Amino acid sequence: MLLAEVNELLEPGYMPMETGYYRLPNGQMYIAVLTRMPKSKGKMVEWFFSSYLRDTETYKTWDPEAHLCFKWDEKWKPGHYIGASHYGEEYLGGEVLKFWIRFDDPAEFFDTSRFKEARVGAAICGEGSLPDGAPDGRVIHFVRDTDYGCEVRSRFWIYKGTEEIGRGHMEHCISEMGYLADILPDLYAKGV
Repeated sequence: MLLAEVNELLEPGYMPMETGYYRLPNGQMYIAVLTRMPKSKGKMVEWFFSSYLRDTETYKTWDPEAHLCFKWDEKWKPGHYIGASHYGEEYLGGEVLKFWIRFDDPAEFFDTSRFKEARVGAAICGEGSLPDGAPDGRVIHFVRDTDYGCEVRSRFWIYKGTEEIGRGHMEHCISEMGYLADILPDLYAKGV
């Protein structure tokens, strides 16, 4: 799926590939991961990104084995992350990846007038860059509320990604979103 085709996520059902990776015709590496989150809703995932993630300590809660360092830039304030960027360091495929992600308004990517009908609980959208500022790719965590909770359909478009990077992103996302599925209901209930 090309980035320009993200509105396909608003359709009922699932795409042919919900977890996996492959090279797109434009040369980008496309990664998809589906994570089911019983007892969570999209508003809880939104809260996690906008308010809970504050520093390295909270970042390590998300994936204690892979997450190493986290900080927001001066544009972030609790509850408001769109337009802000965070710096992160994490293990990806055995290597330490250092990166920035700037968070963008979902309306830049999606027809948000369709969100209610599609049961969209959140859409976390960003552009990743390397520490030197070179653009590296796009990320969307598309959250659809369900009767049992919600599901996060994560999508990555890595501009110059190799097969190893594709596999590493997929494995990392499976791990961190699996942790999040386990911890989010309790974190949200405590309002940590």
